[in-house]
Amino acid sequence: MKTTHENEHPNRLSRRDFLAVSTGAALLLSTDGFPEQLETGRAYLLPPLPYPGEALEPVISQRTLEFHFGRHHRGYVDNLNRLVAGTKLEGLSLKEIILETAEKADKASVFNNAAQVWNHTFYWHSLRPGGGGEPPEALKERIEASFGTVDACRKELAAAAAAQFGSGWAWLVQDGGKLRVTRTGNADVPFTAGLIPLLTIDVWEHAYYLDYQNRRGDYVEAVLDKLINWDFAAENLGG
Repeated sequence: MKTTHENEHPNRLSRRDFLAVSTGAALLLSTDGFPEQLETGRAYLLPPLPYPGEALEPVISQRTLEFHFGRHHRGYVDNLNRLVAGTKLEGLSLKEIILETAEKADKASVFNNAAQVWNHTFYWHSLRPGGGGEPPEALKERIEASFGTVDACRKELAAAAAAQFGSGWAWLVQDGGKLRVTRTGNADVPFTAGLIPLLTIDVWEHAYYLDYQNRRGDYVEAVLDKLINWDFAAENLGG
């Protein structure tokens, strides 16, 4: 009887492959520094992590990243390639696919997988080793104008993450000239509602369960204290 090896599973990444991908070459970047274009030719690729797989420890373990990035994120990329192959959506940017399929019941699978590729890539960039602390001055001024203090903004993010029932995301977004906190369920993204995402916290259980079990609040507080990437949020600010 044939034995199935780890690298034969379409949604499973070996430790060696995980380390290779997570420290891989840079992507083609959009003008705001976030890798919007994830396709080469007509195939969407799993973008590399912006840091080594162990870099977020002890807040997020390398084992969690091996599952979250190496299996879940990779699975969304694989599913998207399969779903758009041979359709008019093939070759479009992720944002174009998401906007084209949002709120269309017959395109729900395409939307969910494209949005989850985008959301996860945005999430990885919303974190950095040695994060947290004070935002850059320009962002800090915008936060204080909208929330009063950075701590008040941080508390709203934590509350949004805690209040999201089931799977989803907590976001800091720009809404016109103001910043605010919002949350989305499942694969939904703020830009389909005209909002500019600045950073996000993933509150799907696979983002934290191996490290925190059901203690979502502890995970969120640790991310905000130690990993949140205010520099990335500042780069995403519009006018």
